[in-house]
Amino acid sequence: MNHIYDLDGIIITLGGLLLLTPVIIVGLRQLGKTQRAKAVLAREQEYRRLTEMALTTQELLDQRLTEISAQLGDMRARVESMERTLKDVE
Repeated sequence: MNHIYDLDGIIITLGGLLLLTPVIIVGLRQLGKTQRAKAVLAREQEYRRLTEMALTTQELLDQRLTEISAQLGDMRARVESMERTLKDVE
């Protein structure tokens, strides 16, 4: 009779393992999916941050280009004025 209890214990242990194995597998898969989702979210946030930096940089460059264009227009007007003055002197 002692062998029957050992056999029952083995059957219960194997049954428990068979029931726990799918739970462990599903848990590990869910953990993997969660980690991948976090990685995707982090990558998207980094892309968003880089896009915002690029837009800010573009706006600053546009402002600077506008300033340079105004300065160039002013210099062009001064050069034309000097040319007229030099022609008048000749």
